[in-house]
Amino acid sequence: MIRRWRLTRQAENSLAEIADWTYATFGTRQAEAYAADLIGTCREAAAGHAITRPCRHLAGSGVPEDLRYVRCGQHYVVFVEAQDQISIVDCLHVRVDLPGKLAALQGPEPGT
Repeated sequence: MIRRWRLTRQAENSLAEIADWTYATFGTRQAEAYAADLIGTCREAAAGHAITRPCRHLAGSGVPEDLRYVRCGQHYVVFVEAQDQISIVDCLHVRVDLPGKLAALQGPEPGT
């Protein structure tokens, strides 16, 4: 079953920052390719074609139970599943303080 997917404001901000950094560091071509990979990963997760795992596997029990992730390059795409859609809540670099960042995520904001 293919579900809809959407980005929260935090996820939108993270993707913009990733694109800006990749562009400044590697140029237009790589920034466009990596953005396409990240968006493709979101689509695959929504379609059920990506291997996803609970975020607790990354950071332990201090993380909200409903958070899941899928790896894309040097980032974790973090999301919450519902029956009809997934909400991408953030895209986190593998080198950030994952336990701290994941514990702070509470899922999608109401009304976004």
